Amino acid sequence: MINVLFVCLGNICRSPMAEAVFRNMVSEAGLADKIKVDSAGTGNWHIGKPPHEGTRQILTTYNIDYTGMKARQVAKEDVVNFNYIIAMDAENLGNLRRMAGYQQTGYIGRLLDFVEESDIEDVPDPYYTGNFDEVYELVTNGCKGLLNAIKDDHHL
Repeated sequence: MINVLFVCLGNICRSPMAEAVFRNMVSEAGLADKIKVDSAGTGNWHIGKPPHEGTRQILTTYNIDYTGMKARQVAKEDVVNFNYIIAMDAENLGNLRRMAGYQQTGYIGRLLDFVEESDIEDVPDPYYTGNFDEVYELVTNGCKGLLNAIKDDHHL
């Protein structure tokens, strides 16, 4: 099983959106039995809460399921249990790399690293910007690139 973890700050906006979008893509590609998807936050403010209303609205608009999703904080064991840990921005990427230290066994990088010819490196936080449409577009493009990379890496 290939394990993918999406990470943002609070795990209510960007990373649950990426989790739901990527899970939907994995399912449509017929790979749900090969790829497990989760999300978490580096902060602990929203543990146990559902995705932000803006995230829920945009996922509903695109008919993407988010049933049962609840925020959680990244755990130390995540850095060894996940093959791909995908941060939404540089700040969370740095936090993840510090947490991983020498225990890192998988890939840790940013989602938009998987978008060719992108001038944007970080997915902006819609909790502050309010622009969930822009985030959905960036997340969708990043998830497409990530899925292609995983398929190539694992000959799927």
